Amino acid sequence: MELPSFNFHPRLLDLRRGYSRERLLRDVASGLTVGVVALPLAMAFGIASGVKPEAGLITAIVGGFLVSALGGSKVQIGGPAGAFIVIVYGIVETYGLPNLLVATMLAGLMLFAMGFFRLGSLVRLIPVPIVIGFTNGIALLIAISQIRDLLGLHVEKMPGEMFAMLGALVHALPSLSAQTVAMSAASLVFLFGWTALRARLEAGARLRFLALIPGPILLLAAATTAQTLLQLDVATIGSRFGGIPRSLPAPALPSLDWEQARRMFSPALTIALLAAIESLLCARVADALSGDRHNPNQELMAQGVANLASPLFGGIPVTGNIARTVTNIRSSAESPVSGLVHAATLVLVVLAAAPLAANVPLAALASILMQVAWNMGEWREFARLRHFSNTYRTLLVGILVLTIVFDLSVAVEAGLVLACLFFVYRMSTLTHIAPLEPPAGLAGRANVLAVSLYGSLFFGAVGKIEALSELAGPADSGAREADNSPRVLVVQMRQMVSIDTTGIEALDSLRQILSERGVQLLVCEVNAQPLSLMRRSGWLARLGEEHCLPSLEEAWGRAGELASRQIR
Repeated sequence: MELPSFNFHPRLLDLRRGYSRERLLRDVASGLTVGVVALPLAMAFGIASGVKPEAGLITAIVGGFLVSALGGSKVQIGGPAGAFIVIVYGIVETYGLPNLLVATMLAGLMLFAMGFFRLGSLVRLIPVPIVIGFTNGIALLIAISQIRDLLGLHVEKMPGEMFAMLGALVHALPSLSAQTVAMSAASLVFLFGWTALRARLEAGARLRFLALIPGPILLLAAATTAQTLLQLDVATIGSRFGGIPRSLPAPALPSLDWEQARRMFSPALTIALLAAIESLLCARVADALSGDRHNPNQELMAQGVANLASPLFGGIPVTGNIARTVTNIRSSAESPVSGLVHAATLVLVVLAAAPLAANVPLAALASILMQVAWNMGEWREFARLRHFSNTYRTLLVGILVLTIVFDLSVAVEAGLVLACLFFVYRMSTLTHIAPLEPPAGLAGRANVLAVSLYGSLFFGAVGKIEALSELAGPADSGAREADNSPRVLVVQMRQMVSIDTTGIEALDSLRQILSERGVQLLVCEVNAQPLSLMRRSGWLARLGEEHCLPSLEEAWGRAGELASRQIR
C-alpha cells in the first residue's frame, strides 16, 4: 500500500507574507480577551473532570499554544472542553490519573494518524443525531455533576456512574449549605442576567464597551471578592485543593507498559473520536463566522501533538473549544497569533495571580459550568423530533439515553452501529426492480422478460436479485414448456449506480440458475462502476461479452433473436 505524502503545513506559516502591525495588534487584543475568558473555564473544567484546577490551566496553556501554532485553522482556540468532563472523570475514577495521562497520549497518536492518513473529512460523516444525542447527554451529566458544589453537599468522592452519582447526592441532601445555595443562586442569576444584558448593550450605542466583558470573569471577580471580605462558609479552591501552584510543572513521561496500553485502548479511542469530532465541528463553526476555510487533516495532526504534549505536564485531553473560538473571532482575531497570546496570558496569570485563586468559591465555578451545560445542549431538537423520521428519533434519543446510563464510549459505538444498520436498511429499500414492456413487434415477444434495476446492488439488497430467478419459471423443463416460461431475461442497469462483490455473487448465482433452466441473460446500459467490477471479477467473461449490450434497443434486438432461435 502506498502511504500518503506527508503534508504538514500549519496555518501559522502563512503569516510569512502580508502580516502587518495592525493585524498583530488586533491578534494581541483578541488573545488577551480569550485568555481572560479561558481562565475560569479552564479551572472549572479541571475540577469537574476529577483533577486539580491547575490541570485545566495547564491544558489550556500547552494545548492552546500547540493547537494555534500547528493547527489548520486561523482562529481556533484549543484547550480543555466541557464535552470531555464526563469521559475524563470516568477514566480517573475507573483507571486512575496516571492511566488518564496514558490514554490521552495514545489518543494523541490516533489523532495524528487520522490527520496523516487524511481522514479529517470522514469525521464529518458521523450522523447529526448521534452528535446531538451525545452532546445533550454530556450536558445533562455535567449539570448533574455540579449539584454537589451548587448545594454545598458533603460528598467525599463523587461516583462516575450516573445512578450512583444521583444516589450519593440524595443521600447527602441533609448536609445542604444555605450560604452555598445563596451564592449559587446569585451566581446563576448574574450569569444568565449578564448574557441578556450583553445582548442589549451590543444593540445600543452607549456603554457598548461593557458588552466586551465576559460574564464568567465578572462573576469570578465578584465571588472571590465577596469570599475574601465576608469569609463565607463555602468550599473554595484553597479549602479543597490548597490553591494553585505559581509555576508550570516540569515535563515527565508517565509510566507505560504493553498491558497498560492494551487496557487503555478503548478509553483512548473514545478521547480521540470525541476530540476529532469536537475540534472539526468547532473549526467549521469558525469558518462560517470568519469566512476562512480550515484544513481538517492539519487540524487533526495539531490536536494529536497537543494531546501528546499536554499529559507530559499533567494536563488532560485537548480539543477545539467553540465558546473560546467564537470569542476569539468576535474580538477581531485574524491569525493563530491570537491563540499564542491566549496561552501566554494564562501563563502570566499562573505566575502572578495564583495566590488569589485560593478564595475562588467552587459554587461560582459550578454555576459557570451549569451555564456551559445549558449552552452546550441543543434542547430545541426535542421539540422538533416529531417532524423527523423514526430513524432520526431513535438515534438521537437512544444515544442520549446510552450516554447518560452507560458512557460515551458505549453511546458512540452503539450509535455508529445503529446508523450503519439504518443506512443499510434505507439503501436496501431504495433498491428495487421494475418490469419493462418489450416493444410491440419484437420477435418472440411473449418469451422475453425485461426488468430495470434501480439503486445500489450491495449486500443489503441482494434479495431483490434472488427474486428474479422465480420470474424465470419453474426448474422442471416440462413445466416450463407447459406454462410458456421466458426464454430470455433482459436486465437494464442504467439506474443501478453501484455494485459490490456480494452483488456480483448474487448476479452469478442468477446466471447459473437461468442457465440451468435454459434462459438467456442479457444486461444493458451498465454504468462505469458496476461494469468495472463485473470485468475485474470475471463475471462478464462467464456471462459472455456479447450478452452485455450498450443500449436497451440493441438488447431488444438480441433478445428477439435468442427467443426466436430457442422456440424453433
